[in-house]
Amino acid sequence: MSCAFGGSPVVCFLLGLPRAGTTLLAHLLQSHPEVMAPPEPWLMLALEAFGRVDKRHPAGSLLIESATSEFLGRIDRTTASRAFADAAYGQYLAAAGKRIIVDKTPRYWAALEFLERVYPEAPHILLMRNPYAIAASLKSTWGIPLRAESSYSVSVSSLADLMLRLPDGLISSFADLVLGLPRLAAHRTRPRTQLVRYELLVTQPDEEIRRLLSGLGCDPAAAASASMGQVDYLRSSSFGDRKILERNSVDQSSVKTWQSQLSIEEMQTVTDLVGTELLKELGYEAELLHAQQAGVVDRGPQLTELYRHTFRTWWDLRTGKAGASSGPSQSEQVHTAPQLPENLRSTCDMSVVQAQDLSAASVAENLRLADPMKAQLQQALLASEADRAAGLDAIRTRDAAIEILRGEVARLEQIINMA
Repeated sequence: MSCAFGGSPVVCFLLGLPRAGTTLLAHLLQSHPEVMAPPEPWLMLALEAFGRVDKRHPAGSLLIESATSEFLGRIDRTTASRAFADAAYGQYLAAAGKRIIVDKTPRYWAALEFLERVYPEAPHILLMRNPYAIAASLKSTWGIPLRAESSYSVSVSSLADLMLRLPDGLISSFADLVLGLPRLAAHRTRPRTQLVRYELLVTQPDEEIRRLLSGLGCDPAAAASASMGQVDYLRSSSFGDRKILERNSVDQSSVKTWQSQLSIEEMQTVTDLVGTELLKELGYEAELLHAQQAGVVDRGPQLTELYRHTFRTWWDLRTGKAGASSGPSQSEQVHTAPQLPENLRSTCDMSVVQAQDLSAASVAENLRLADPMKAQLQQALLASEADRAAGLDAIRTRDAAIEILRGEVARLEQIINMA
């Protein structure tokens, strides 16, 4: 396999949403003697966020980010990032005695541009899975609440209130579907990218693994048959799907279990978050039809776009990168989140009903007016950071930022109601 960076290690990025089956796929690829697939390095996300530290850092997070940005602005930051990543990946490969490292980190959808800048020649493997099945796995594995409350209506203010009251980890899980899935879907056309569907992977694993290994320049005949094999490296890690430790073989039953795990309201939530257009584009028309026959309705692309805009605003404000398309703070290790207690689940339900009143014109006006809201909130948040750096109490400023958000979105809600 050709490499544009001389003696650099051969790096492959395995992309997919959390609960999409990336741990299983990485484990099966590692059965080849040339391939190493460590559990979720998250390395490139850390490099992309270099210089941004926790707000509580005693040296001052604002000062650290400003100083490192100024210093790195005088050099080629991409080259520096590549040198660090090469050293880390290279040492890992050398210790394992293997040639190719597969970096499987589900949240890499949030840093696709950074991956392309640092490793433009790297092969990508893109794993897609039925979004309803992903949601069912979020529910059964991490206790992520998906139930819709029919007593609420969709509006900018209800979505903003959702952002304010839910833990970041929960919002991150929803945003994987709202923002991450369309980004990965668009990534399918990238050169040097192999696409694999989870449903095909679990029904004919040997054929799919051999196909992917051939694309990586490996001899597919050297791969072991698709069995769970040695999983001690996963057992000793805090990352990756723990369910794989309980299996002796690839399980096909996971393809259709969502049909019994999700209620009609939960299927409606997934349909609203993802959108019927994207479900069809990804080839999940049969799954959408099943949901519709159960009672799910198509509320239109305007609702899905309203979700996407609101979640994009939250991402940008959460990371302090207004207008950027990168993902959330990566300190939330959602993949290891414990089951939520019942009292928290009852307060974290998604509100996704009565969206038929959202006309295209009202949504367009709503999105246009959301920009000043985001700017004002960001200004308040930046002021909060300045107060922290000066050693002042920032809680007062944070509360003011929340009031700004609530006031602005209440005004936008009136526009929607009048549409």
